[in-house]
Amino acid sequence: MAFVQTPPDLGNQYLEDRVLRSYLARTLPPDVLSGIEPALLAMGELAGNELYRMQLADRANEPVLTQWDAWGNRIDRIEVSPLWRVAERIAADQGLVAIPHEGGHGAFSRVHQFALVYLFTPSSDLYVCPLAMSDGAACALRASGNEALIQRALPHLTARDPGEFWTSGQWMTEAAGGSDVGLSETIAREENGQWRLYGHKWFTSAAASQMALTLARPAGNPPGGKGLALFYLETRNARGGPNRIVVNRLKDKLGTRKVPTAELVLDGTPGELVHGTTDGVRNIAPVLNITRTWNSVSAVALMRRGIALARDFARKRVAFGAPLAQNPLHIDTLATLQAEFEGALHLTFFVVELLGRAEAQRMSAQQAELLRLLTPVAKLTTGKQVVAVLSEVIEAFGGAGYVEDTGLPVLLRDAHVLPIWEGTTNVLSLDVLRALQTMEGLGTLKRELGFLHQGLREPDLLRISARIEQTVGQAEAWFLQGPSSGESGIEAGARRFALTLGRSLELTLLARHAQWSLDHEQDRRALAAARRFASHGVNLLGDMDAEDARLLARDEP
Repeated sequence: MAFVQTPPDLGNQYLEDRVLRSYLARTLPPDVLSGIEPALLAMGELAGNELYRMQLADRANEPVLTQWDAWGNRIDRIEVSPLWRVAERIAADQGLVAIPHEGGHGAFSRVHQFALVYLFTPSSDLYVCPLAMSDGAACALRASGNEALIQRALPHLTARDPGEFWTSGQWMTEAAGGSDVGLSETIAREENGQWRLYGHKWFTSAAASQMALTLARPAGNPPGGKGLALFYLETRNARGGPNRIVVNRLKDKLGTRKVPTAELVLDGTPGELVHGTTDGVRNIAPVLNITRTWNSVSAVALMRRGIALARDFARKRVAFGAPLAQNPLHIDTLATLQAEFEGALHLTFFVVELLGRAEAQRMSAQQAELLRLLTPVAKLTTGKQVVAVLSEVIEAFGGAGYVEDTGLPVLLRDAHVLPIWEGTTNVLSLDVLRALQTMEGLGTLKRELGFLHQGLREPDLLRISARIEQTVGQAEAWFLQGPSSGESGIEAGARRFALTLGRSLELTLLARHAQWSLDHEQDRRALAAARRFASHGVNLLGDMDAEDARLLARDEP
């Protein structure tokens, strides 16, 4: 009989995730952990078995746009994949949006939510995209104080009944604007006491949602972001037809192909002002703060899924007379990926903890500054890590990793959106500089790093602590010399600066957890992850010259 390779399998993704379980044991009070663990076990079982098998079987299904019915009526109906319909039910049942808004575990409610989201994400074909925007929309509506919209939308966005559950779109991107939303051309006009929106939204993810928050410029308002307003709209009218919204097409994308991303025309779409006729960008900011954290959690979750599959495959794949899992070079490769994943997880959930404290009103002014700074830092750092890690994961499978029906290539394709969604690496790097200017530099971060280093006793961890202190000191010196280098000079290094901060904090958090794991679990694997991470690049600033960059950017003969 011809040889047949045994494919990789997954088991209960909570029970098999040493890093998540160790993190939760350190972070959560015992009563909170025991209270949420049954849900984590159930989600882990679902994600590693039934839902994963359905995902593989559902691989070829993608959203379908039907623009006309049999009798020539424009209906613009989007049908999502079978897996997405199942994922919607699971998300509502498990309260993946509801949990933090219910606040059952106070400051730990966000850790509860995102631990479940982390387990759910890799088997959901990124159904977390509409969930993230729904969570963000609920936060933005609460912050607006608009009681009519709060009463209308929040019960749906936070429903646990799948029949009542809504998701929300976040419609900002236009062809003229992209990241520069101040160039948005959508106009809002008040007609007979009703605001109506006219414009073209170039890139609208999760276009099958029941509602959306969108930016438009009230007629007569000045150009730029200040003149935009934030509007609420519902996508279907009382008869179930399109609510003066024309779907031109679904986007043909590299990845996230299960996510129905559309080009829309708003043709007099009814809208409601969320909070005033100006400052729409500021008023939609609560959405972005939430969705950027979902983005980071998704990056960590996809890294974990790829590594889990690669490890199982390495145990089963025999080459040159032995399993790959016994090959020293293969072991070394997977160890590096594991260290990157562990650093990303600890950074992401550190931000999740800060977010939970903020929402429970248990946050100091310094912690609020950290949340403002580290939300973009975590998003941009993990967004770069997930692409690099999953590229190596694909290679770890050899030719099988390049074959579509193994279900492996989609991991890398989907990962490529995570450095782009919710602000590209460069956009967020500049946002980090703006945050530090309002914080008057790195003082708050340095104090937090000093606090996190307390209690380190293991000699290797003390050496890592000294290295981090040196790296952050160099980063601070680079930031402080910014005025002398000019605006173009500091902008040119913003990405390397932000990634240095992100990787420094990842290593700090790895070291803190490693000491805890040594003390409470007698486990040296977290220490190994910290040492491995430290050896693979933390300070990315280097001695690079902006003039060199300009010379290398010239492509003429």
